[in-house]
Amino acid sequence: MSLVELIGQADERGLAASGLACLDRCIPLLGGDDEVLRPLWAGLADDAGAAEWGERLEQVRGKLGGEFGAGGFTGSGSGSGEDEAVLLARRMLAAAPVERSAAGIRVWADACSVAALRIHRLLDPLKDAGDSVDARREGRTEGMSPLVAAELRRQITVLELLAGHGPAGLRPALEVSTEGRRVLRAVVSRRSRRRG
Repeated sequence: MSLVELIGQADERGLAASGLACLDRCIPLLGGDDEVLRPLWAGLADDAGAAEWGERLEQVRGKLGGEFGAGGFTGSGSGSGEDEAVLLARRMLAAAPVERSAAGIRVWADACSVAALRIHRLLDPLKDAGDSVDARREGRTEGMSPLVAAELRRQITVLELLAGHGPAGLRPALEVSTEGRRVLRAVVSRRSRRRG
C-alpha cells in the first residue's frame, strides 16, 4: 500500500502520530532537544490527551522559539537547501492544528509527509532521480536517494504500526522516529562541519 493510501485510511490517532513523527525527525533543524515533543507523544496514548493537545503544542512552540502564527506550506525557501529545509520544518510546526480533530489533523499529517520528504531530499548528498516527492508517496520508488528512501520507509512504518496496533503502536512508532532524528542530526552535523 502506498503512503498516500495509508494516510487516506488512517484514523485520527494514526494521523496525529504520523504528522508528529515527521516533525520529530526534523527537530534537529529547529535546534530542539530530543525530548521537546514528548508531551505531545504522551497525549496520543489516550483520548483525554486530545483535550490537552493545543496547550502542549503551544508549550512546544514556546520552547522552540520563532514565529508560529497561522501558517502553511505555501511558497518555497530561498538560499541554500538547508535554509529551505529549516523553513519547511518551521512551517510544519506552525501549521499544526491547535484542535486535534480528524479533519484538521489529516490535512496537517499529509502536509508534514510532503515537507519531511522534501527536507530529506534537500539534505541528501546524493541526488534523488524522481521529479517530485509526490511520486514517491504514490509508490514510484525507482532511483530514490538513500535519505529519501529511509524517510519514506519510516513514514510508512509509523502508519502501519498505528493501524495494526492502535495505542500500543505508539512506542515502536516513537522508536522509529527517534532513529530517523539521529540520522538527520548526523546529516546536519556533517554539513555543518564541511562548511566550517
